[in-house]
Amino acid sequence: MAVSTKRRRGKTRQTKDRVLQARIPRDLDEELRGHAEQLGLSVSTVVRNVLLNTFELVEGVVVDSTKLARVIQGRKPPAAEPVPDETESAVIGWQEAVLNLNGICDQCNTILHKGERAAVGVPVTARPVLLCLPCLTSLSPPDAPTTTA
Repeated sequence: MAVSTKRRRGKTRQTKDRVLQARIPRDLDEELRGHAEQLGLSVSTVVRNVLLNTFELVEGVVVDSTKLARVIQGRKPPAAEPVPDETESAVIGWQEAVLNLNGICDQCNTILHKGERAAVGVPVTARPVLLCLPCLTSLSPPDAPTTTA
């Protein structure tokens, strides 16, 4: 996740995101290290994922609570509620795969272990390239097995 560059003695190098330090109880440290080891991830990655998912979860709860309060009170939503930007999280399709690394479900935070079957989201780029199945088949060598839905 390189985000900026610094010049030092004429050389340009990329630096990582900002570092956050915090004092935590020993038992929390042990728990974090245990989870990280179990997932095959670094403690830093686990903490980063927890923080990111927590903020998204809290934001979703606040938005949902506001909508619920409006409905209960019989108020109409404001004229122009901001529409969430879905360009980053837009997925055009899902491909089932056997995981080669441990991961975490983006929706429910379920731990996905290496070797488990899971779905990989194919992100939408500016304009995704799509092929119908017959055109896809025409790209394969003549002796390749075909797949049908």
